[in-house]
Amino acid sequence: MLRKELKGYFFNLFGWVVFAFVTAMQGAALSTAMKGFRDAPSQDSLVYSVFNTTLFWFWFLFIFPLITMRLFAEEERSGTLEGLLTAPVRTWQVVLSKYGAAMTFYTLLWIPGYLQFRMYEWVTDIPPAYAPGAMLGAYSIILLMGAAFTAVGCLASALTSSQIIAGLLTIGMLVIQFFLGYVTNIWGEDFRAAGLFHYISSQEHLHYFTRGLLDTRPVVFYLSSAVFVLFITYQVIDYRRWRR
Repeated sequence: MLRKELKGYFFNLFGWVVFAFVTAMQGAALSTAMKGFRDAPSQDSLVYSVFNTTLFWFWFLFIFPLITMRLFAEEERSGTLEGLLTAPVRTWQVVLSKYGAAMTFYTLLWIPGYLQFRMYEWVTDIPPAYAPGAMLGAYSIILLMGAAFTAVGCLASALTSSQIIAGLLTIGMLVIQFFLGYVTNIWGEDFRAAGLFHYISSQEHLHYFTRGLLDTRPVVFYLSSAVFVLFITYQVIDYRRWRR
């Protein structure tokens, strides 16, 4: 089932369009950051400058509805989900195969971006303008956020038979999570729940990890969120299975 789902990404024009879009945006972000370095000195590393921009968040959040909206919604719309759920496979196998395929595709999307960073060093023969810890931290937090956000997309796709609605649900939930990270900026630190909003702030996580400051708390937050959301997705699909 995992192989079948992966084929759905790579034997489909839409999957390659998404791959090209993400690669182009990664290149644009790197070029913009390098231009900024040329125009004015900066104390921030190249990795930090690439990932901590409003433009990055704009296209980054849109990756997830694109790669997850068809997972269950398309199967429901075309009527193939019923056949899949009546096959001799477990519900958790169906959920994990679709989630695993989406996460595999999401992970592969970042390989061109990594190669673009390395090309800076290969082409110019100049030491890179970033520390290895910053690179490790950046891609670690990107994969961690991807694990949780992809699970959100799976849940949204399981709730509807419309890819458009699934995509809108996904981006809506992710945008809400994104803006929750700004609550302390708006209301200040003088309330009891301030620590909670710092804990779930993806912006802060990316800020620290791209500086090479690794923290176990975001690891726990994103992985536990992914497991919890996948558990809800399992319950939704299992309910549909027994209802049939």
